[in-house]
Amino acid sequence: MIYITGDTHIPVDIQKLSAKRFSKQKEMNKSDYVIICGDFGGVWDGSNEEKYWIKWLKSKNFTTLFIDGNHENFDMLCNLPTVEFGGSIVHKVDDGIYHLIRGEAYSIDGKKFFVFGGASSHDKEYRTEGKNWWAEEMPNAEEYTNAENNVQKNNFRFDYVITHSAPTSIQMEFAPTYEVNELTEFLEKIKNSIVFKKWFFGHYHKDAEVNEKFTSVFDKVYKI
Repeated sequence: MIYITGDTHIPVDIQKLSAKRFSKQKEMNKSDYVIICGDFGGVWDGSNEEKYWIKWLKSKNFTTLFIDGNHENFDMLCNLPTVEFGGSIVHKVDDGIYHLIRGEAYSIDGKKFFVFGGASSHDKEYRTEGKNWWAEEMPNAEEYTNAENNVQKNNFRFDYVITHSAPTSIQMEFAPTYEVNELTEFLEKIKNSIVFKKWFFGHYHKDAEVNEKFTSVFDKVYKI
């Protein structure tokens, strides 16, 4: 089984994965997955509170996968050890908790996933670089190129796409007050070049089906 949900902002929105609110986990095991669409927040400052929530997730009857959003400590995240997973590499937070790396393609339960994290923080002017904001929230040229290469290697075909931001056209329809930038334009380019079944994204703090292909996720946990 594979489930998808939105930003967890540990500890703020992690309770959506509690047994009370997500009861299906009682039927799951570590060969089943929950994918978080960015703003995980569980690799932030190494505090005792953070360690508590990582231990809490580790104890769950599923494996946690997440892409990065804009509210992540990229200094810590990018220095985590890498391990092989799903035909590519991931950052390992702990046993059963893994960061899916931007622009990579993964095979999970026989399904092909393309993932691309990141977003531009609309409140960055109120944040301090290196403390609660990192420029790495936006992808660099190497990450864009790697993503394009992996799209080509997979013959432009995927079952699912997981991102934090939405492509420009979807964002303009769904959340027009958010800025159009090089990332949303890149995702628009990807959208127009690949064949896929469903595209899930976080970031906007809304649960909504934009259309039959695109779903914004936040508080609900969706089975795919």
